Amino acid sequence: MENSSPLQYSSSELMCVNAAHLLRDGDNVFVGVGLPNLACNLARRTHAPNLQMIYEAGVIGARPSRLPLSIGDPTLVSGASSVCGMFDIFSLYLQRGNVDVGFLGGAQIDRFGNINATVIGDYNHPKVRLPGSGGSQEMAGWANRCYVITPHQKRRFPEKVDFRTSAGFLGGKAERVATGVRGGGPLVVVTNLGLLEPDENGELTLTALHPGCTVEQVKENTGWEIKVAVNLRTTQPVTEAELTLLRDELDPDGIYLKGS
Repeated sequence: MENSSPLQYSSSELMCVNAAHLLRDGDNVFVGVGLPNLACNLARRTHAPNLQMIYEAGVIGARPSRLPLSIGDPTLVSGASSVCGMFDIFSLYLQRGNVDVGFLGGAQIDRFGNINATVIGDYNHPKVRLPGSGGSQEMAGWANRCYVITPHQKRRFPEKVDFRTSAGFLGGKAERVATGVRGGGPLVVVTNLGLLEPDENGELTLTALHPGCTVEQVKENTGWEIKVAVNLRTTQPVTEAELTLLRDELDPDGIYLKGS
């Protein structure tokens, strides 16, 4: 990816900033660690001061004083609004519709937003065995909005995932609706090249490019013939203030932002 801005930033910083822009003031966000955590804290420090972070280990309204290294990091508890059990988080918050946003990730995501975080290759004889779902399948099914952050590489964007860990729109929007799950599904995929959003049938479509990126780059790095929106837009440039927050306050040791 060419960075045409006078500011120098990594792909991880670019994705983090654009993910933060998707969040709204007052959102209840089911957060993991890594880039989603940084995106949420960046949003809360800028345009969404009333954003509430929820961690699946049982923490609601977390305000970590330092970068948490896991969903069970003790820093999440200090200053939180509430601490409860994992069962309560999933049943009383997520499944009841009280989670606005869930962040998802995985090794593969296909043209209908289905995510693979289980195996690469045949399930019984995999080339690589991955960590699995964790809480992502629940988030994929029940969060009002799901966002995905992933580098845009052809191996990560096959036409069909090797294993369906977390449901996107299955084989199309109508198929997801027929299952009865209430959540909205993956509404935006943030990559280092641009933003993908589902069309009326649930097929991921290129709707925005980052400054300096091209449609040709996206097509070269996608495993299917990706559709391009008629009104293709350009995302907002990363600002110096956003980079300062990320580098100096949110991830000063470069644990998640270094070297990418």
